[in-house]
Amino acid sequence: MRIRAAVGRDGIVEVRVLMSHEMESGQRVEAGAVVPAWFISQVTATHNGRTVMTAQWGPSVSKNPYFAFKFRGGKAGDKVALSWTDNRNETRSDETTIA
Repeated sequence: MRIRAAVGRDGIVEVRVLMSHEMESGQRVEAGAVVPAWFISQVTATHNGRTVMTAQWGPSVSKNPYFAFKFRGGKAGDKVALSWTDNRNETRSDETTIA
């Protein structure tokens, strides 16, 4: 994942994330067989250990999704972590420092 987080002039932190994942919907047919579904099902973001965002996704999200959100209460130097779990129970977590 590529994560960028920056605090704006109004004190709101904007987090932008580019996730690397195949995101198969389970409806595509290849060589006569249906490609099994494989997608990110839950995304969680934390700021210094406090959950600031959770999302539940399904198979309709695009491959290598871009995701952005904002929250209040962060300052430069704080840590923002993002983790996801897919429908095969594979996980990934990354963190960045707010600029």
